[in-house]
Amino acid sequence: MTVPKHLKYTSEHEWLDVSGETATVGVTEHAAELLGDVVFVDLPEAGDTVDGGEVCGEIESTKSVSDLYAPADGEVTGVNEEVVTDPALLNADPYGKGWLFTMKITGETELLDAAAYEALTEGN
Repeated sequence: MTVPKHLKYTSEHEWLDVSGETATVGVTEHAAELLGDVVFVDLPEAGDTVDGGEVCGEIESTKSVSDLYAPADGEVTGVNEEVVTDPALLNADPYGKGWLFTMKITGETELLDAAAYEALTEGN
């Protein structure tokens, strides 16, 4: 399992690539593997306000439907329309073309570094 060292993580398996007050958000390779083949994503829209730790979307796979949690308080600034059209990108390239949305972070949030995320998922 790949856990890029430069990203931050949530215990719900989202990743953030933080740059100042903005972040790109996706789900981890671990989550993508647990989900199985992703067939549909429902994402927040640009302009939506999201609350860290609260449900902001949904990911549907051939196995189940899982909630997508906002990794921080903020405003959604963009959505990856490619992954909406081709949800399999989430499985194929979760840290690249499979990113989900961008956001402006407005509140502090508890995030994990790569080592802490690896420890969380060890054995799962």
